[in-house]
Amino acid sequence: MTDFAFPPALILILGAFVLPLVQGTARRVLILGLPALALWAVWSFAPGSHVSIPFLEYTVQPVNVTATGRLFATIFCIMAFTGGLYAMGQARLLELVAAYVYAGSAVGVTFSGDLISLFVYWELMALGSTMVLWSAGTSTAWKASFRYLLIHLLGGVILMAGIVWRVYDTGSVAFAPMQPDNPANILILIGFLINAGAPPLSAWIADAYPEASPSGMVFLSAFTTKTAVFTLMVGFPGAEILVWIGLYMVFYGIIYALLENDMRRILAYSIVNQVGFMVCAIGIGTELALNGAAAHAFAHIIYKALLLMSAGSVLHMTGKRKCSDLGGLFQTMPVTAINGIVGALAISAFPFTSGFVTKSLETSAAAYQGMALVWFLLLAASAGVFLHAGIKFPWFVFFQKDSGLRPEDPPPGMRWSMWFYSFLCIAIGLFPAALYNILPYSTDYEPYTTDHLVTQFQLLLFAGFAFFALLPMMKRTLTISLDFDWFYRRFLRIIAAEFTLRSSHARERMEKRARARVEGFINRLYRHHGPHGILARTWPSGGMVLWVAVMLAGMVLAAAIF
Repeated sequence: MTDFAFPPALILILGAFVLPLVQGTARRVLILGLPALALWAVWSFAPGSHVSIPFLEYTVQPVNVTATGRLFATIFCIMAFTGGLYAMGQARLLELVAAYVYAGSAVGVTFSGDLISLFVYWELMALGSTMVLWSAGTSTAWKASFRYLLIHLLGGVILMAGIVWRVYDTGSVAFAPMQPDNPANILILIGFLINAGAPPLSAWIADAYPEASPSGMVFLSAFTTKTAVFTLMVGFPGAEILVWIGLYMVFYGIIYALLENDMRRILAYSIVNQVGFMVCAIGIGTELALNGAAAHAFAHIIYKALLLMSAGSVLHMTGKRKCSDLGGLFQTMPVTAINGIVGALAISAFPFTSGFVTKSLETSAAAYQGMALVWFLLLAASAGVFLHAGIKFPWFVFFQKDSGLRPEDPPPGMRWSMWFYSFLCIAIGLFPAALYNILPYSTDYEPYTTDHLVTQFQLLLFAGFAFFALLPMMKRTLTISLDFDWFYRRFLRIIAAEFTLRSSHARERMEKRARARVEGFINRLYRHHGPHGILARTWPSGGMVLWVAVMLAGMVLAAAIF
């Protein structure tokens, strides 16, 4: 056990509750200072150090520093800092408090060395993210947050059941690699996959995230799914089933994003798509693949947040979010458009951006393992990403037809946060060694080879040609895409309504029977004790004396016998 140091997670969680106690400059300093302090704390722990605490008959490790955990904790702190800058001045105080509890809980998950600490932070993260949704203050956000909470409570219950079962079987609470080869581990895997947005419950991301505020969705995009990626990396590296689950997520996200008209739902489905790449790489399980999943998660948090900041700025300045209502905004929102394009290029793995130097680790890992089909599907999916996020989002929002809207660029804090993330997208793409050096495993991978550059440029070129050749088919109308959430939004509601109707009828019948029995009992009492009842009559004195004599004789006889 190392000398005690303050857990980075608690800096954000406890600091969040200080925010309402201060105002003005002090609050702004705290919003930016808490993530910076947490980041310093993350790197103040030496690799391999841990803090152990006795709990019941077990030993928990709320702080256990690994290379993987520190990488994820680092980007979570950076996200909290930039998200706070973006939200400053336009987000509600409740949202900021909830977002910092949310971010701190995500950092706590990455530093957890045992399943008990992980579960506590996992559930606290669910509560914090729900409050971020609630803070949007709209009826749609309230309904979405309720559905969101139900899904995550379900995932939490499944995860808890798996943890309890595993601890019962093994007697250990250590969070270590496992395989889905027994019921306990399978339940834990399902709990992780629900947070990752895996099938069949992928739709909760597109259902809930777009209903948050502009800054709220930025926070939501970063933590829940990426902590799930972290837990899968630590808990189930090399689990083959994850390869196929990841590929499903990849193409599911592409198809629904291409069908979508709402710019924020496009990017929400894109989250599922991008996490699918990471889950697939974790299933491959080699050091190169796991490095790819970690690097992709790091870069994805940045460029996805940048895209959502761009979309959020448009929503903040225009109040509109459907592609059919937007267009031509580059004329008066050039900063937002430029940063949105940088994010679009990065998510499309355009050379010299962060997406290129991180996604290539995953595709190369599949190729090196001789998984030709997986490599081909990942390559095809990269073209699909360029279609829906690389071209569709910036084209329909900032270009295409002129919508007649003339909003200005957003306030300074929102612009500065976008510029900062654009800088990181390009800097990581130009100098990938800075990111490669902090990956879980050492690597000498070189992304900028002639073969890789030519292949990627060809892929992007033909995907771009296909988009504009099929542009009439790409134009969106006011349609609704049905997803699996239909079952718990409509179908289960019908079942619940039918159950409520039938149960209310059954209750009425039970009440009638109970009322009839009570009324019968009261009537019987009335017949005997009422004004005309036998027990209410006046008895003659002689009769009473006779009954007393009979009772006395009975008592004497009983005494004589016994």
